[in-house]
Amino acid sequence: MKAISQNTHGGPEILHETEIDRPAPGPSEVLVRVRAAGMNPTDWKHRQGRGFLDRLPLVLGWDVSGVVEAVGIGVTLHRPGDEVFGMLPYPYGAGSFAEYVVAPARALVAKPANIDHIQAGAIPLAALTAWQALVDAARVRPGQRVLVHAAAGGVGHFAVQIAKARGAQVIGTASAPKHAVLRELGADELVDYRTEDFTAVDPVDVVLDTLGGETAARSLDVLKPGGQLVSIAIRDLPADLAERAAARGLRAYPLLVEADQEGMRSIRDLVEDGRLRPVIEAVFPLERAAEGHELGDTGRVTGKVVLTVAPR
Repeated sequence: MKAISQNTHGGPEILHETEIDRPAPGPSEVLVRVRAAGMNPTDWKHRQGRGFLDRLPLVLGWDVSGVVEAVGIGVTLHRPGDEVFGMLPYPYGAGSFAEYVVAPARALVAKPANIDHIQAGAIPLAALTAWQALVDAARVRPGQRVLVHAAAGGVGHFAVQIAKARGAQVIGTASAPKHAVLRELGADELVDYRTEDFTAVDPVDVVLDTLGGETAARSLDVLKPGGQLVSIAIRDLPADLAERAAARGLRAYPLLVEADQEGMRSIRDLVEDGRLRPVIEAVFPLERAAEGHELGDTGRVTGKVVLTVAPR
């Protein structure tokens, strides 16, 4: 099968199309014929050698939407021909930038019928991250105020929609040109981080930090007593952030996304109800994956970049 691989770490130019053996599903696994695979900042970081995986050669990609080709022993949830989407186990299950990929059966759910594979492929990792941060960790409730940093990014734009679906009031930080799309997604207040100080907003109950560093530290200043900061920038946080938060009666903690069928089902329900949709900046065929990485490296992507795989 065709796959996008790298033999070293570096810039997008190290990515190349190659032929590798098609995997076979083991017990409790399914083989998926990939139709689309979303790209995420963790892909750029792993390409550069700043991620969790140190194995080479490496086929990246955790998002997948496609069609079940075969099932392993003991699988009852999916059958050949089913359209499915989900996130491969993070971080060690990477490999969706290929024509086929093996996944645990329970990492996948049925693809919503009201979206295509490109849209479905854009959703899993980023939406699961937002769901696990806001719902599982922070337990966002109706009437709360939620601040989302980099609200127009992959995780951020899903977080805006998930927080709204939970009945929260949503404040997002983003550059002014991205405010219109965020209003369409449901943001109630917007802060242009280039010209405005987000600490001037009225106090919030929850902050979803996607940036780390000083942004995470300063976000403590906008939390109400008892408020929570959940950060996905786990390697860029001040070492004493949790202690500084606790001293002020707050909580601050990192989150790493996990494959989660229950979360994927909840996300699918929101998609089917029309309350969650991906914003897609660009779509590239598999063989042009390097161009997707080049775009990702700019740090200015609105929503998601997606790779498509043409069926043989």
